[in-house]
Amino acid sequence: MYGRKASQLAKEIASSEKGQLTPFSSDLFDEVIEECKQHYHELECLIRRMEEQGLNVETAKNEDHYGALIHHLSLVRNKRCLMAYVYNRAEILRTLMWKVGSVIPEEIKEKLSYSEKEYITKHSASLKKYMSSVELDLEVDMVPPKDPYIKVRVLDDLGGEILLSDDKKANFTRHSMHFLKRTDAEQLISQGKMEELKD
Repeated sequence: MYGRKASQLAKEIASSEKGQLTPFSSDLFDEVIEECKQHYHELECLIRRMEEQGLNVETAKNEDHYGALIHHLSLVRNKRCLMAYVYNRAEILRTLMWKVGSVIPEEIKEKLSYSEKEYITKHSASLKKYMSSVELDLEVDMVPPKDPYIKVRVLDDLGGEILLSDDKKANFTRHSMHFLKRTDAEQLISQGKMEELKD
């Protein structure tokens, strides 16, 4: 009560490694929301009692006033901790999406809440819609490469033939090597399905 559980969420963010996601603390998150509801209920009861006594809620300085103030401040603190927790996780996800693209690795998806998964889906859809409207791929490197082609090795069997940007098809079997356009390979490299071979 009085913000202790919410402060645990804030401590979780502060103690985690920068840029790394920990599993979403859904139980603790739900407990803090439940605590907010309790504070709000207590706050309403105290204000109602003051109004029934004919006291001005803003100017009266009795025990009900100070009780309401404590519940109000606890509610605000909980709200700020919840928002900080969600905001920081969203920032990490946004940064990750710029690094690996819209396909989030499975080991990271396991750490997300339902709302975060929905956020990723909607954010990716909005970004794709924008990129198609301006006809520009924002997910490629900001620094132009020296060579538009790279040599890659396939780490996972990608199965079947995959259509490349120049309308050619390639069969990416495990451990096969290819000379591809950088734009065709970047997404698969960021997903860990290919690796770039450097001379």
